[in-house]
Amino acid sequence: MAGKKKVKDDPRNKVIATNRKARHDYLIQDTYEAGLALLGTEVKSLRMGRASLVEGFVNELRGELWLENVHVPEYLNGSWTNHAARRRRKLLLHRHEMDKLISRSSEAGHTIVPLQLYFKDGRVKVEIALAKGKKQYDKRHALREKQDEREKQAQMSLRYQMQRGR
Repeated sequence: MAGKKKVKDDPRNKVIATNRKARHDYLIQDTYEAGLALLGTEVKSLRMGRASLVEGFVNELRGELWLENVHVPEYLNGSWTNHAARRRRKLLLHRHEMDKLISRSSEAGHTIVPLQLYFKDGRVKVEIALAKGKKQYDKRHALREKQDEREKQAQMSLRYQMQRGR
């Protein structure tokens, strides 16, 4: 019996890079999926699974959104047509989404950050988020909550193991 191929197993749908630091540094308010205007050597480099979103951000320039400071290394087998590793890349969004993001990101304390870079049906997509910066004490509080939750889970599993052992 031949079943359908699962979407997550499809090689055309895979995560290239995630920005875990963004979820630590920012309070995520709204997320969007955007396409990227890329060069051929950039796509080939991304297919090899090489990229970094850590220092990336989204900037508005002449009414359009641009992804900046994202590192896509040069394609090893490329020639003189190779791309610059940290060049500005245009985000492909609907006009109403762009206008909404631009107006909301101009508010104090708000920014647009990339969260994830991935392939979807063979095309490169980036998940961007409208985010508000966390204060240092908020970051410490969130880390403390995670640590408390881990300790609680460890205690529960230890109790469960002790009960089963009796």
